[in-house]
Formats: sequence, C-alpha cells, structure tokens
Amino acid sequence: MKTIAFFNNKGGVGKTSLVYHLAWMYARLGVNVLAADLDPQANLTSMFLNDEELEPLWPENGERRTVYGALRPLLEGTGDVAAPRVVEPEPGLGLVVGDLLLAIAEDELSSQWPACLDRKPRAFRVLSALARILRQGASQIDAQVILVDVGPNLGAFNRAALVTADSVVVPLAPDLYSLQGLRNLGPTLRRWQEEWKERRERNPVGDIEVPEGAMRPIGYIVMQHAVRLDRPVKAYRRWMERIPAVYGKAVAGESTPQATITDHDPNCLATLKHYRSLMPLAQEARKPMFALKAADGAIGGHAAAVQGCYRDFLALAKTISKRVENI
Repeated sequence: MKTIAFFNNKGGVGKTSLVYHLAWMYARLGVNVLAADLDPQANLTSMFLNDEELEPLWPENGERRTVYGALRPLLEGTGDVAAPRVVEPEPGLGLVVGDLLLAIAEDELSSQWPACLDRKPRAFRVLSALARILRQGASQIDAQVILVDVGPNLGAFNRAALVTADSVVVPLAPDLYSLQGLRNLGPTLRRWQEEWKERRERNPVGDIEVPEGAMRPIGYIVMQHAVRLDRPVKAYRRWMERIPAVYGKAVAGESTPQATITDHDPNCLATLKHYRSLMPLAQEARKPMFALKAADGAIGGHAAAVQGCYRDFLALAKTISKRVENI
C-alpha cells in the first residue's frame, strides 16, 4: 500500500480538486483507493458529500464520525485512536471524512514533537496517530493507495500529516507565489524528513507501527494555467519557464536543473489546464469532471472538454503510479 500526500504551503492551487479527481480515476481503473481529508478546512469532504450527507457526521454533541472523531480519544487521554468511519461514494473508493475540529490538534502535535527525542511513549502514539488511522481506514476497503489532502501551511499538524506519506506530490500554479512557496517547502520537507528519522529510531513503544515518513517528493503538477490555442498565455508562460529550476534546486535538491521548461522537465508530472465551466457542472452533479454526461449539461464543446479531461487524468494517474513503483 502506498500513501501519497498532495502538499503545497500556498493555497488556491487546485490541490483538493486534484486529489478528488485522481481518487475517482484510480477507482475507475480498478485500484481500491482511500481519499483522506487531513485539511482542517475539509474542502475535499465537501466535494464528496453534500450538506445533508455531511451534517449527521458532524453532530454538535456526540460522536463525530470523522478523522477527528478517530483521533479524539488519544487527544483527550481516554484511549488510543479509534477506527475511522469510511464513507464509500462507490465500491473501491473510500473517504476518511475531514473535520474543522482538526485544528484543535495543532498544539498537542506541536508539543509532542520534541518529546519524541526523550523517548516518551505518548509522543510516538500521538505523532503516529494519523498514519495509524489511515491504515485502519485503508484496511476497511482493502485500499492499495491512500491519497492525502493536506492544508496549505507549514504547521505542526501538517508535519504530522506528512509523516504518514511515502511520497509527496506538489501541485502549484504558474505564479510568483507558488515559486516562493517552493523555496519554503523544499528545505522544510527535508528538515522534517531528517528530524522524523532521528525520532523514529528512538521509539520505545513496541506495540504500535510507527510510519517510515519517507516524504519523498516525486514531482510537481502545474494547475489551472490559462491556454490560448492549446498554449499557455504569455503571462503564465514566463512563470512556467522558471518552475523547473526552482523546483529542482529547492525541492528535488538538484545542483544543476535538468530542464529549462516544464515540457521537458522530468520532475513535471503534468500540466493541467483550467477546464473552464466543467467544474461547476461537476459540483452540481457530484461527480468528477471527466465523468460528466449530456444529462449533466456536458454537451457540445463541453463534451469534448470532458474527453480531454479524462485523457489528462488518466495519463496523470499512470505517471504517478510509475513514480511510486506501481500502485
């Protein structure tokens, strides 16, 4: 089983939409997949579930059937993590439901990070909690891959979320903010890798499986660039030309960039254009853009865009599978 986190400390780059569509694509390809919403904003959950479906999972009082509900006994000191409730939009596709209350865990995850160096058992139980919750969720549907949606910041909760990951995919937009985000993300990710390796070796608790926390970057995806005649417009193109060198140096740790444009950069997994009005149709139909039908309003030019979207996500799913040594 592979765990892949989608992470960028800059928001608004289409990360959640990417996780949503890849989850559906892997399910369509016959790969059992668990989508895990570890972003306290719970946007991935809102893409899968409407308000009527979600409200019973978020009761004001009582058990919350979410990732926070599974984490809560450990945070409150009443027990270890509980098995998460996995919602199945269709067979082979599961969702670990997100929760805005996840933000409450930030302080505890922050305080337990240094405690690992002192070999304190609770520290390892807390910092391995998200990984153990996801493994339990994956076992419920025999998932072969876990896709993790992580919020856009470099805080303690996201550090713990990244510890769950074997691989990391970096979605980004062709703009100045994403380039600056890469310069922050790369060194931080390497530091977390080193620090977790040091801590992991000090685990005194024999009855829990502490994640390896490889957090290996496998590439980036350029999201939502504008196109004209199938080419990115000039304003975006100049930023796209700078991405390979910045990613290569800051994230991949390459002393010499392997390419000067994304089209020839081995670190570039895909460039996905903005699918214009397909997303509103998909949100209304509660299905991925590449699954839209004429009954959903995908007619005329929309029908051709749906086919193009399917080809794009199919190619991306296969590329990621190869990078993580075949899902």
